[in-house]
Amino acid sequence: MRHAPRPQDEARRLRALRRLDILDTEPEERFDRFTRLARRLFGVPIALVSLVDENRQWFKSRDGLDATETPRDVSFCGHAICAEGPLVVHDALSDPDFADNPLVTEAPHVRFYAGQPLVVDGQSMGTLCIIDHVPRELGPDDLDALADLAAMVEAELGALAMATIDELTGLSNRRGFRMIADKALAVCKNVGRSATLLYLDLDGFKEINDHFGHAEGDRALIEIADLLREGFRDSDVVARIGGDEFCILLSATADSPGVEAVLERLAGKVAARNAQASSRYALAYSVGHVTFEPERHDSVDALLSDADRLMYAQKRRRGGRPPGAGA
Repeated sequence: MRHAPRPQDEARRLRALRRLDILDTEPEERFDRFTRLARRLFGVPIALVSLVDENRQWFKSRDGLDATETPRDVSFCGHAICAEGPLVVHDALSDPDFADNPLVTEAPHVRFYAGQPLVVDGQSMGTLCIIDHVPRELGPDDLDALADLAAMVEAELGALAMATIDELTGLSNRRGFRMIADKALAVCKNVGRSATLLYLDLDGFKEINDHFGHAEGDRALIEIADLLREGFRDSDVVARIGGDEFCILLSATADSPGVEAVLERLAGKVAARNAQASSRYALAYSVGHVTFEPERHDSVDALLSDADRLMYAQKRRRGGRPPGAGA
């Protein structure tokens, strides 16, 4: 048996998948209608909307299967997300890559598999797949029909992404941040983990727009977003929540030395960017941070409000511009 491979851009793919905030959510009719339709259209016993997480494939929608997930290493969909087009296994028992796969030799006894990758923002998130217990063939029209159904599933996933992702920077937007932060803070509260919120606002952003135009202002926002991605861990939640306002939720970094260390690292990255000869202006920002206190912060908005107040206090002290920065 050949284990499912990993795409070259796996880390980016996983980040994009998690930004959808869809894993382990309840079934939804907008996805279930496509698995029902696929099962009837192709006359198969099983149809799935499968999303490939780091170590599992999880089924957002399943028709004809009780399991909610299976290990990624043995998954057919793990192979399919690395394919350019649909992956079709006509007879798994005759295929050396799958003949001794436990999903073939044991329940659900996959004999035929066809999976069309689901691509959102250039990343293959999973598949719309159909499964049978007997060998089958698919003709060109069948493959076109599967691709058409998958495109409709992609549209639904894309709608999720658009609802929670800032279009300009690719970061979570305010809605997306609230959704993720609500869950993260609930976990921190339940298990006694620390959390810190950073609230960051660009200084001199209006001047960038006035002097260089709004297209350059957009580029400045994209640049700071990229620096934030690089400066924080994959487990940290980075979001653009307003025009030139960003926030970052850190877990297990509530102590001051830890926060100061990450702020120093970010400052170093911004300073390196500003030192480039091609820079027409310097990026500058003010930032406030607050430690999550469950007894005081009963919502994400309460945490944002405290951090926002501290950020503006710093901005006033600095006259809107950190020392040594220009805009």
